[in-house]
Amino acid sequence: MVATTDGYELKGLAYPGRDASFDSNSQVPTGFHNGRTIYYVFGRYPKTPDGDTYPVLDLVLCHGEFLNADHEYVHKNKNVKGFGSYGDLMIRDRKMYVVPTPFRLLEGVAHHQTLILPADVDSGHDLLEVGQVSRLEAEELIVGYSFDLRTNEIQPEKVPNPGAGLEHLFRAWRLKGSPEAPVTMRVLSADLAVAEADDETTDD
Repeated sequence: MVATTDGYELKGLAYPGRDASFDSNSQVPTGFHNGRTIYYVFGRYPKTPDGDTYPVLDLVLCHGEFLNADHEYVHKNKNVKGFGSYGDLMIRDRKMYVVPTPFRLLEGVAHHQTLILPADVDSGHDLLEVGQVSRLEAEELIVGYSFDLRTNEIQPEKVPNPGAGLEHLFRAWRLKGSPEAPVTMRVLSADLAVAEADDETTDD
């Protein structure tokens, strides 16, 4: 979109299927990019439809800040040359980020159309608030990692997070006249979310 300072990334999720996480290829989710406010749109559709159409079963439109509050990290793909028996292969370090979806992080969004905004953003007059949720910053940040090609082991490098425990507040909204089922955060640790993401992906 060029007439506004908003950007949107659309994610279609088959249901039943993988809807607890999604792959963000070569780009970390963010609420701001190149001067634009970024929103993520998650729509679930039937994996096996009744007919030739794929209706949207439910929809979550969320501010990118809900998925990741960091705006400073700049993704870059790097490479290492000289790999292989003859020393003429190149290894591309092309990162993929696996991100929990709102359907995993929130209770009450299934089978509804829901908007998630930072608490200080005005939603307008046509929407009804159906929940207040928050996310807490982690105790540590990953600032690097090393990979051993002999053992296929990867080790993260961590540092204390200066913003550890900082609470980011959000509000959930629906159009007036829609079901008012409340939206709440799931009780879910970051480690559990990562483990579930690993279960959903495969090593290709």
